[in-house]
Amino acid sequence: MRLQGKLAVITAAASGMGRAGVELFCREGARVCAVDVNAEALAAMASDMAAKGTPIETVQADLSTVDGAKDSIHTAADKLGGIDILWAHAGIPGPGGIEDLDLDAYRKAMALNVDSAVLAAGEVVRHMRKRGGGAIVFTASVSGLVGSRFSPIYSAGKFAVVGLTKSLAQTYAPDKVRVNVVCPGLADTPMMTKFTSRKGDPVEAEANANAMIAQVPLGRLVRAEEVAHAALWLASDDAGFVTGIELPVDGGFICR
Repeated sequence: MRLQGKLAVITAAASGMGRAGVELFCREGARVCAVDVNAEALAAMASDMAAKGTPIETVQADLSTVDGAKDSIHTAADKLGGIDILWAHAGIPGPGGIEDLDLDAYRKAMALNVDSAVLAAGEVVRHMRKRGGGAIVFTASVSGLVGSRFSPIYSAGKFAVVGLTKSLAQTYAPDKVRVNVVCPGLADTPMMTKFTSRKGDPVEAEANANAMIAQVPLGRLVRAEEVAHAALWLASDDAGFVTGIELPVDGGFICR
């Protein structure tokens, strides 16, 4: 098992890619603390995982707030007895354009997409030093590698996370903390329709999803578990000499 004995924290963990990561990391031998804003979903997941014989710890926190982003890391460390791995996965689509911009929506998106990653990393590295090193994995997006005409705010935030990754990889290399970022394409998760239609229009969502899939050489959406496997590799000792990279999981979308 690739994470045997490791202590791992996954944020935005109660659904989609985050939940796939919790299940996969547990199967690979990690003790996992799942962080999410949705207390009910966390409790349901914890019950399900316990029934499978892989109990987890949970922390309910609003990572769009400074206290939530910081305190969740220390609470998780207390519950686990330390932290070796952080998969900082939290994010939301945010506003779909910049004209007549709703500044509150903009600030919330940047707080969750960028600030939460910065704050979590700044806190978790202290715990990783005590363990002799560790691995931080951020989630960005293909929209953090190429611009998105539909999601300029989201794209700006995810470009920031890619830049953060490259900088922190250098900053924390002396501490034996590796920092990488996984960049999914459009994913088959509950959040997909929030990206493909800000209005919640199912017809628009389907049309936009089909238009994006048409640009993917492998011809489909990415699955949550495929992103989780990429994060697993980056977090594991198999990637022990890998730091500062952005790993697309996009079916070839950006290689066109």
